[in-house]
Amino acid sequence: MKQMAILCVDDEHIILTSLELQLKKHFGEQFIYEFAESAEEGIEIIEEFTQNDIQIVLIVSDWLMPGTKGDEFLISVHQQHPEVVKIMLTGQADPEAIERTRTQANLHCCLYKPWMEEELKEAILTGVDRINGK
Repeated sequence: MKQMAILCVDDEHIILTSLELQLKKHFGEQFIYEFAESAEEGIEIIEEFTQNDIQIVLIVSDWLMPGTKGDEFLISVHQQHPEVVKIMLTGQADPEAIERTRTQANLHCCLYKPWMEEELKEAILTGVDRINGK
């Protein structure tokens, strides 16, 4: 059985640390967790996972990041990996960017900072169910 991974992308280290703690608390060793501080770094991790036959099941991405914004990143990922569930995590995404990501990258949901731990857990669970065809 393929190893499954969750990738989190945010330019704020404290956000990535919070995500890591919450994901490991709720999902333990069920997934490999990887963290990137930019869309470019996220792309490199995706390529590495693909080469190592690790299945990325879900990406949580910030919207407002230096360089490539989250909507552009998720749309780009979707073109190569349409099966990956995409969640946007943002404090200030504009509605057009969210809608563009919904239509062009099949955005699963958008969570707003500061998010509630339970809402993140539920978004991950429903996203994984989506992959498993439930």
